[in-house]
Amino acid sequence: MALTTDIVASYRRPRAVLRRQQGDRREARILVYLMIGCALIFVAQWPRLAREAHLSDEIPLDALLAGALFAWIFIAPLVFYALGGILGLILRLAGPVDAFAVRLGLFWAVLCASPLMLFQGLAAGMIGPGPQTTLAFLPAAAAFIAILIAGLRVALERPEPVEAA
Repeated sequence: MALTTDIVASYRRPRAVLRRQQGDRREARILVYLMIGCALIFVAQWPRLAREAHLSDEIPLDALLAGALFAWIFIAPLVFYALGGILGLILRLAGPVDAFAVRLGLFWAVLCASPLMLFQGLAAGMIGPGPQTTLAFLPAAAAFIAILIAGLRVALERPEPVEAA
């Protein structure tokens, strides 16, 4: 299926989508998921950063954008890889777990929440800080947590034995 179709399907049936995605076990593919998600979250920051630069002349917009670019494109993927490793170690206490499946669940949750972060970024840019902006963040947070939990449940499932012909 197309990536966008899988993202929309993940809002309804995240475990089914993640089980299907485990068929192609390439680290490069899930790294691309993470990088696309981080890039979308970086773009989601633009309206808020433009608002901050317009209201305050202390830091210019290009400096704010450079900082956000560095944070979301270079630092965040490293943090998510570290978080994936920590989650894998914690889940080992519950039983055998596939580290690739844990990373897939985490990175897929980031990618699926990133379109909702675009809405939150728009609200932060138009409305500014306040309860409305926090309320706009809730769908992205809920999607991230729900898809992450589904991904971790899939990672803990025992693989079905393959019968020899």
